[in-house]
Amino acid sequence: MASIYKRKQDTGKKRPAYYICYKDHEGEKRTKKGFTDKKETELLAAKLELEAMRRREGLIDPEEERQAERRKAPLEGHLEEFEKSLGKTTDKHVKLTMTRIRRIVDEADFGSPADIDAESVEAVLMEMKDNGEIGHKTYNHYVAAMYQFCTWMVPKRMLSNPLMGIEKLNTEVDVRHKRRALKPEEFQMLLKSARDSGISIQGYTGEERARIYTISYMTGLRRKEISSLTPKSFDLNSDPPTVTVEAACSKHRRKDVLPLHEEFVSLLNEWLICDPGEPIFPELANRRTWLMVKKDLERVGIPYETDEGIADFHAAGRHTYITELLRNGVSIPEAMKLARHSDVKTTMKYTHIGINDQHRAVQNLSWEYPGSNSETTNRQNVSSDGSEEVTPINDETPVVSRGCLDSSSSDIKCPKRRERDSNPRSQFPGTQH
Repeated sequence: MASIYKRKQDTGKKRPAYYICYKDHEGEKRTKKGFTDKKETELLAAKLELEAMRRREGLIDPEEERQAERRKAPLEGHLEEFEKSLGKTTDKHVKLTMTRIRRIVDEADFGSPADIDAESVEAVLMEMKDNGEIGHKTYNHYVAAMYQFCTWMVPKRMLSNPLMGIEKLNTEVDVRHKRRALKPEEFQMLLKSARDSGISIQGYTGEERARIYTISYMTGLRRKEISSLTPKSFDLNSDPPTVTVEAACSKHRRKDVLPLHEEFVSLLNEWLICDPGEPIFPELANRRTWLMVKKDLERVGIPYETDEGIADFHAAGRHTYITELLRNGVSIPEAMKLARHSDVKTTMKYTHIGINDQHRAVQNLSWEYPGSNSETTNRQNVSSDGSEEVTPINDETPVVSRGCLDSSSSDIKCPKRRERDSNPRSQFPGTQH
C-alpha cells in the first residue's frame, strides 16, 4: 500500500507538495513527487500501484515502456550520440552526414524519435528537389544518411526503422556530373601537352603534372590518395612491385596494397628521389586538379566536355584506368578488386565501353548460318570420336590452339591479338619500349 506524506524539510513552506512512497514491480521502494492537493496525489499513488501490479503480472512490458520513454525524448540528444558513433570515419563524412540529417529534422519539425516517418522525410526531400536544390543522386544521399541514423536507433531507442522500404530515385535519369574516360591516344596527348607546356598550373610544372596524371592512370588512385603517397609507400623491389595506401588516407578506411606495372616501375625509380618520409605531392588534395587537366587537354585540341561527359582529373585517371583494364581483357572481379570497390555495380559505373568496343567484341563470336557457303565463316565439325575438327576455308591448314584459330595466313588473327593491336599500351612521353 502506497503512503503519502509531506517532507519535514518542507515545513513552513507555502503549499508544499505531497510525496508518494510505493513498491515497484520488483519489490523495491520508490519515491515520487505528487501534487500540492492531497486527493490528486492519492489518485497518482493508486495509478502507480496499479501499474506496478500489472508489470508483476506481465500485463505491461517494462522494456516497451522504456522504449516509449526514449521515443518521446528530445531528438537532439540522440543526434549528439549518433555523431559520436561516427568517429571512425573521416571528419568530412561526419560533417556531411550530420548536416543532411539535421536539415531533414529541422525541415520536417521532428522533435522526438516518435515523430519520424517516411512520408515526412520524402515530402521534405521532394520539395528540395523540386526547388532545384538537389538532384536524384543527392536526394539518395540524404535518404541514406537519415536511414543510417534511424537504423542506429534500433533497438535501444526505436522498435523498428520507420524508413524501412523508403524508395530512392533513379540516378540514371538525372546525371549532374557525367564523366568520360580518355582514349589511349588522348591520354598520350594529355601527357605530352603537360610536358611541353612550359607553364605551371595550380603550382605544378608541366613535368610534375605529367607524373601526377601517370600515377593516377597507372594505379587508379584518387587525388587525396596520391597526395598522401611518400617514397616509402612504394615497394619497387618486391615481387610483384606494389604501392600501399594507408587506411587513414583510403576512401573506404582500409589499407590497400596494389600491384604496379613493371614498365611503370622503371619510371618510379627515377621519380622517387625526395625524402622517404615526405609526401611526393603534398598539396595535391587542395589543388583544382580538374583545371590542370582542362587546360592541358584544350591545349592540344581535346575538348574537356563532350556529349559523353567531362574529362576531369578523376575521369582522366581513375575512370580511364578501370575502362582500359576491361578493354585489355581483365575480368570484372579482377577490375573490382583493383578499383577497391565493394560492389561490382560501382565498378560498372566507371567503365565506359563504347559502340566501337562492343563492335570488336561482337566480331569475336564464332557462328555459321546453316546451309550458307560464306567464305568468311570457319565451319567446325565434330568427328565420330567427339573431337573437334576444323574445316579449312582455303589451301592453308589452320589449327585450333588456346581457343584461337591459328593460321599461316597473315590476315587471320586471334581475337586476343586483334584486341591488343586495337588497344596499344599508354606510354610516358619520351620513353622507349
